Amino acid sequence: MNKAILMGRLTRDPEVRYSQNDTSLAIARYTLAVDRRFNRNNKDEASADFIPCVVFGKGAEFAEKYLRKGTKIAVSGRIQTGSYTNKEGVKVYTTEVIVEDQEFAESKGSGGGGDNFASQGTRPAPSAGDGFMNIPDGIDEELPFN
Repeated sequence: MNKAILMGRLTRDPEVRYSQNDTSLAIARYTLAVDRRFNRNNKDEASADFIPCVVFGKGAEFAEKYLRKGTKIAVSGRIQTGSYTNKEGVKVYTTEVIVEDQEFAESKGSGGGGDNFASQGTRPAPSAGDGFMNIPDGIDEELPFN
């Protein structure tokens, strides 16, 4: 099984190109900065891995329209490796994540961009600070677990 799940921030705006065949296909590339849980040198300073990601089609068009540098997103996909010979004749090895799903990992007001609730057209009630969402009065009869 080849499955990668990552959460991080874009290091720059996505680079989007379109294929030059009969049916133009969008191809977006971006790099995610993914925080490490532990530092190799056991220091208190933060460290991150920078993971190249590629997304095709509608996902690439979404990236072009909504994703910007600093946006925190979660992606899932597969790891793909490859190689090529550069102009100097040196073989270069590549590793990247081919993105199958991508979504915002924080709300727009959290400082990094994005909006978890854009597709639903709704906004949650503010949190009480305990990790639970406050439910506004008057909608409790719509909840399935009264």
